[in-house]
Amino acid sequence: MIELQSNDLTDSLRNIDTSSLVDRVEKNLIELFIEKNYKVGDSIPKELELTKALGVSRTVIREALLRLRMIGLIDSKKKRGAVITSPDLVSILEKSMNPQILDTTTLKEIFEMRLSLEIGMADLIINRVTQQDIADLKQIVSGEPQETSHEIFMIEQEIKFHGKLYDITGNETLRKFQKMLLPVFDYVHRSGLLKKPIEIKEYVSHAGLITLIEKGSAEKLRNGMRNHLGNHFARLFD
Repeated sequence: MIELQSNDLTDSLRNIDTSSLVDRVEKNLIELFIEKNYKVGDSIPKELELTKALGVSRTVIREALLRLRMIGLIDSKKKRGAVITSPDLVSILEKSMNPQILDTTTLKEIFEMRLSLEIGMADLIINRVTQQDIADLKQIVSGEPQETSHEIFMIEQEIKFHGKLYDITGNETLRKFQKMLLPVFDYVHRSGLLKKPIEIKEYVSHAGLITLIEKGSAEKLRNGMRNHLGNHFARLFD
């Protein structure tokens, strides 16, 4: 059994209390920014002002501000001090998006999320696609074997084709999100987490999706994408 000395116990309790206080101050700072209607680019109060306003030590304020910097909510500007910034939400998530350290439930839920995203972005694709985009899609599928409508496609082709679909949306956050989720999608696909075997049946192929895009119906594209991803969905459920 490990025995704690008196000083060790005091230090441990102090660390717990300090951490809890920093958590509360971090939350209070965010609430303050909202209450004062701070916008991106606005300067926030100096450390000393915040120390007096919140009644805590400067060390606690600095730790809370450091956390806000880490999540991209504030940044330091020369001669201006700390200012409000717009966080890169995808980059924040990306730091913890390592499939090897995520549990099975989380991996499957992320897998489901990506499938749902690709079905849901049909309206963006239909409204923003250009003739050049369609030509690019056709070029991507030109080398695919005929049997791609009967099973899960080669992962390299999936990345190219679906990556282009994300590009067509014109939504930079979606594009970053897709790139972040690719390793998870690949890992789940190869890991055996999807217990059901691949079911050999006919699905809407990449070429079929291009035809639906050319027809210009978001509803038909959604249905086609759902069918296209049907094998993935079928393997999610035991």
